[in-house]
Formats: sequence, structure tokens, C-alpha cells
Amino acid sequence: MRLTRYDSIYQLTFFPSIFPVNCYLAEEKDGLTLIDAGLPVSKKGIMEAAKGLGKPIKRIVLTHAHGDHIGSLDALKQAIPGVKVLISERDSRLLKGDKSLLEDEAQTPVKGDIPKNIRTKPDQFLYDGDRVGSLLVIATPGHTPGSLSFFDEKNGVLIAGDAYHTRSGITVSGRLKLSFPFPALATWNKEEALKSAKKLLDIKPKVLATGHGNMAIDPLEGMKKAIGEAEASLNRKG
Repeated sequence: MRLTRYDSIYQLTFFPSIFPVNCYLAEEKDGLTLIDAGLPVSKKGIMEAAKGLGKPIKRIVLTHAHGDHIGSLDALKQAIPGVKVLISERDSRLLKGDKSLLEDEAQTPVKGDIPKNIRTKPDQFLYDGDRVGSLLVIATPGHTPGSLSFFDEKNGVLIAGDAYHTRSGITVSGRLKLSFPFPALATWNKEEALKSAKKLLDIKPKVLATGHGNMAIDPLEGMKKAIGEAEASLNRKG
């Protein structure tokens, strides 16, 4: 595991050279907020990182319910007394293995690794505009119907889940890059993903932190370019 720090945000990267999977620890006054739960093998690294910071993990917030973001959720819930789990109400359905679509949603199939045997039940649902400590909750559907992003208002770090990835340059979810195709192949709806990417650009983050790839400092030009590429790709196919 690789640990990277920006101000009060710590990026934990598992398998950084092969298939980088990130989760994050955000320091708060009462302890730590864990953003995403990584892979099933991530529990040990997450617990060791929190121990090294000398603070307890108080809550786990989830950007979405794909397997590489909730892999160690059950193990962490069992290991950390009193930890609270927060997710969007929409993706709580995916957390239970329910891939059915709502009537008002784009009727494109939900893709990616949807869990089948997660025992953990959320303690709280999150909605657009909510706050979790210093984190502003932003609804960013597209990769999954209920994807969320989190903007740390203390330091300008945007934790975007898979709304973008940075493994092969800043890329909008749904935009296929052969050098790292996995987020695109697991994206529910490309049009919604593009709308959410534009919404996040309006936040004007100082740092873009994603589920896959390094944190991007001063990312605005890269985000604009990624949005242009995603638009062009959709127009060609449309």
C-alpha cells in the first residue's frame, strides 16, 4: 500500500503499479472519515494507516457500491466499534445486490462489480448538499445511478470516486481509454456521467482525488479537456 498526503487528506493506494485502487482518510476534529473501503484485502492497510495517524475511524462514507470501493466494508464494520456507514439512498440498493432501475432513470443497464453478499446495512443515507464534517456531499450519478463525490471545504480537495479517474490522465467516467478501460466499462450511463463531470468542474477544486490514479493538483484545465473529449466521443456515437 502507498500512502500520499495532501493537507488533511490521506490517499491509500492498493496495487499502485498494477490496478490502483484508492480510498481516503480525512482528518476531522473527532477522528477520521474513511472515504470508500477498497478491496477485500484493504482492511489491514486501512487500519494500520489510521493507527499511524493516532485517530479512530468514526465513519465510512461510500462514493458508490462497486466491489472495489466496498470490498472491506463488512470487515471494517466488524472491526471498528461504533463506526457509522453512509451512502446515497440510491446506491444502497446496489449495496444489497439490487440492479433494477427506477422509472425516472435512464434505462441503461447497471454495470460493474455489484456486491452479492454484503451484510453491512447503512446507518445513514446521504443526499446532495449534505455535509459530513468538512465534506460537502455532491450527487454525481453516471458511473452508478447513486454515485456521490465529496468536496473537502477546508482544503479544496475533491474526492470524486469514479466520476473521473486519473490513471491515464484526467478522464471522465464512461470515456474509454484502452490504457485503463475499467471505469468506462463499469459505467452505467455516459450522458449522466458527463453532466456530473461538468457539475464537479463548477466546484473548482484545487485537487482532484479519484478512485483510480494519483491525486491531480490544479486539475481544472485537465478536467475541461476531459469533458471536451467525453463530449466529442458521445457526439461521434450519437
